[in-house]
Amino acid sequence: MILEKELETYKRELPNLHDQEGKFVLIQDDKIIDVFGTYEDALKKGYEQFGLKTPFLVKQIQAVQEIQSVTRDLTFPCPT
Repeated sequence: MILEKELETYKRELPNLHDQEGKFVLIQDDKIIDVFGTYEDALKKGYEQFGLKTPFLVKQIQAVQEIQSVTRDLTFPCPT
């Protein structure tokens, strides 16, 4: 899975990042590269340092992860 190692690193390091909540962390492989005030700054640094071929993760630091769900009305009209 793409970015699996980076997501595991985020989960592992989240307790150490609690004082940076709301900022954006740049992670490559199993290393936290840096924390930035904006998504754009973190993304720019990621591309500067790793280019287009090496995967990296930019994620907002959040103590509570929002879970988004989408539901559908699966009621089908009854034939008459």
